[in-house]
Amino acid sequence: MWGRKDDGGAAPTSTPTPTETAVPRPAPRPPTSSGSIPAVAPAKPAVDRKGGQALIGKSLKVKGTITGHEDLYVDGEIEGTVELEENSLTVGPNGNVSADVKARDITVLGRLTGNVKAGERIEIRKTGSLEGDLTTSRIVIEDGAVFRGSIDIVKADGGSAGSRAGVKPQTVAKPNGGGSE
Repeated sequence: MWGRKDDGGAAPTSTPTPTETAVPRPAPRPPTSSGSIPAVAPAKPAVDRKGGQALIGKSLKVKGTITGHEDLYVDGEIEGTVELEENSLTVGPNGNVSADVKARDITVLGRLTGNVKAGERIEIRKTGSLEGDLTTSRIVIEDGAVFRGSIDIVKADGGSAGSRAGVKPQTVAKPNGGGSE
């Protein structure tokens, strides 16, 4: 009875009681800090000039001020102001922009009307049309492009390099001898 082994291989009819009961444990939680600050702070969007590109498609029309920290491609219409000082603006072949624009680089394949300031470069492609006053360090105007306005070429440090299209720069000579004028 007590010391006898069952050699028949049949399963016992009663369920044995385990000496240790397994209790399910909850999954470990990440540590939280006391206070109102969450343990994992939400990520801030990084200013990445080489990052994504926003798009205003052919069927979109925007009125107002556009600002941002990513490149912008416009194939629709914009009326107002565009400020992308650290990024580029491309006016696509179907784009029609009537705005004052500030951007690092500006490329025009469509139509742009307004005062334009580029930190580095303005490029008007052969299908492009730009009307307005331009301020930039570098300019490219392809054969066949349309431009009407003035151009102020400035040095990269922000100082004027000296000329506007259609306006002759004046040179002032000062005597070297300490004499008065």
